[in-house]
Amino acid sequence: MHAQSILVVDDEQDMRLALTHALSRTGYSVQTASNGFEAIDKFKRSKFSAVITDVKMPEMSGMEVLEQVKKISPRIPVIMITAHGTICNAVEAMKEGASDYILKPFSADILESTVKKVCSNSTARARGKSLEVYSRNDSGNKRIMTQDSKLLDILDLAKNVAPSNATILILGESGTGKELFASFIHQHSGRSEKPYVAVNCAALPESLAESELFGHEKGAFTGAATLKIGKFELANHGTIILDEISEMPIQLQAKLLRVLQEKEIDRVGGTRPNPVDVRIIAISNIDLNKAVIEGKFREDLFYRVNVIPLTIPPLRERRGDIPLLTNYFIEKYSSNNNKKMNSIADETISLLLKFDWKGNVRELENTIERAVLLGQGETLLPEHLFLEGPQQNGKKPVSIKVGLSVKEMEKELIFQTLKEVNDNRTHAAEILDISIRTLRNKLKEYKENQG
Repeated sequence: MHAQSILVVDDEQDMRLALTHALSRTGYSVQTASNGFEAIDKFKRSKFSAVITDVKMPEMSGMEVLEQVKKISPRIPVIMITAHGTICNAVEAMKEGASDYILKPFSADILESTVKKVCSNSTARARGKSLEVYSRNDSGNKRIMTQDSKLLDILDLAKNVAPSNATILILGESGTGKELFASFIHQHSGRSEKPYVAVNCAALPESLAESELFGHEKGAFTGAATLKIGKFELANHGTIILDEISEMPIQLQAKLLRVLQEKEIDRVGGTRPNPVDVRIIAISNIDLNKAVIEGKFREDLFYRVNVIPLTIPPLRERRGDIPLLTNYFIEKYSSNNNKKMNSIADETISLLLKFDWKGNVRELENTIERAVLLGQGETLLPEHLFLEGPQQNGKKPVSIKVGLSVKEMEKELIFQTLKEVNDNRTHAAEILDISIRTLRNKLKEYKENQG
């Protein structure tokens, strides 16, 4: 087996020699170039497993080298090295296709592990590993399926940033598959065999939220009979997903900021901090910029979690995926329920394409599951769908009853909206344009008034 060949590009001779020595010692074949033009010439004439380039070079920068390499051979991994690196440079490089970056000064071990990682990922892609990713929470029953060019670009970016330790913010409407993207990133990272812990911040009881995330010591408060390990410690060396991060109590946001800055947590009632090595992926279905302006989300925390933002487009903006997803869901639910339905009528596809899908892929999946279960025959017909009609954008008109107070109308609107979205509180809050916390408080108020 031939040694993997690495092209090193740096205008400093000492750095070229140091990189050559470190890589050769671990079994790589190394060629060097003192500038970008020489590098591209060598790249065109020889085959390389990876390219390592300094960012700041005269005449042709490392970013220009990256651009040229990707034009010639898009699958060859490129590692950026810089002493002037900021996280902005790293994000920009990864958006342009860089596989990873290293900040000077760095050790030979970091260099070796980074090169090994990107070369392994490249080999796996060359062998044709699928982009379809199975959800860790559903035993292989859910996968990311798309032919939309915009979403494919986002998947490529997600795969490029996955091996780094950068914090990622996934944005998108309810039902677009944000948690699947988080799982995708974890599975393509160096932490894929380590813990994957998902936390819904909106579901954390406010009085116990700190204990749930960071744990508590025995006797820290009444009822704390034993030591409790929090979610962050459970995710140590792995990935933690902070879903609906906008709903995290403001006082807890300050403690999360410290975790991001110091890489350590304080258990409730503890006397010393505990170090944690956790990759954070935050998820939100609302605009965090707006939440910052409204004083509901700390601005400094926003900048910390918004290192690499990925915005998942709604289904109505990628309607070309609707036939692909529909056929997949028909096959899935027919197989799961011993049904014979295996095709879809043209009129049905036409109707599905006109619908707005406020609940996105989740709503489409629920619709097709119900249609397969209730429909007869081998073909999915329009009458099997039970849609409200695209002209209403998927919403029923709310009738105004004379004699009801505004408060009573508010209550009726909330309950009708919950009924329309199958009691999905997150989706209902989004439609009503209120926070999930406000919705919970309203429901609690109605329940107390009944009692």
